[in-house]
Amino acid sequence: MSERQRTLILTGASRGIGHATVKRFSAAGWRVITISRHAIPENCPWDMGPENHVQLDLSDLSRIPAGIEDLRRRLGEGRLDALVNNAGISPKGPNGERLGTLDTTLATWQAVFAVNFFATVMLAQGLKEELARAQGSIVNVTSIAGTRVHPFAGAAYATSKAALYALTREMAHDLGRIGVRVNAIAPGEIDTSILSPGTAEIVEREIPLRRLGRPEEVASTIYFLCTAPASYVNGAEIHINGGQHV
Repeated sequence: MSERQRTLILTGASRGIGHATVKRFSAAGWRVITISRHAIPENCPWDMGPENHVQLDLSDLSRIPAGIEDLRRRLGEGRLDALVNNAGISPKGPNGERLGTLDTTLATWQAVFAVNFFATVMLAQGLKEELARAQGSIVNVTSIAGTRVHPFAGAAYATSKAALYALTREMAHDLGRIGVRVNAIAPGEIDTSILSPGTAEIVEREIPLRRLGRPEEVASTIYFLCTAPASYVNGAEIHINGGQHV
């Protein structure tokens, strides 16, 4: 008998790290179900039909329970091998500037935490049975900004990512009892479309490897955490930053 096809649910798949993650898992034969506030793009570079995409705005927490039920229906056998919480937002000021604690509105704080933190909690709670049935894993995408003040990442984004790592530890403790591993990755300066002006100076001044990270390097680490070689890794946060904070 052939091996059962494994399934990944991924949030934030449209670009950068998420885009590379879809390609990495798809190349390994996984079925990838994506979640995005947008519909399926017409020029999507991988084989993704309507059955493998859920249009859901994670900033609207009231809609997430219905989205979870939609996901559960799509899983067929009721098994979920991996959940990767990659979606995240980092609002900027009117001129693209960093928003600090004193100039971030309450509405912005709430929107950032909805996507970057609370959606992760809700998806884990709603899909725990499917994850347990597959003895699957969860990977939360945190950030280098979760441990130190960053010149470009705003206060709401940074604190939401710090909270997400704390959540990762709590989830690893709670879900480990049902055979589900939970880990995090904390990317640094990765070569994506959301880089801010001034990143080149950070690379030269702070990163020993003297280059940006590549999205596929991050995707490979996510894949490792979701597969057998990482079967005893639980509650960890892997830093992918070229040594930026050594």
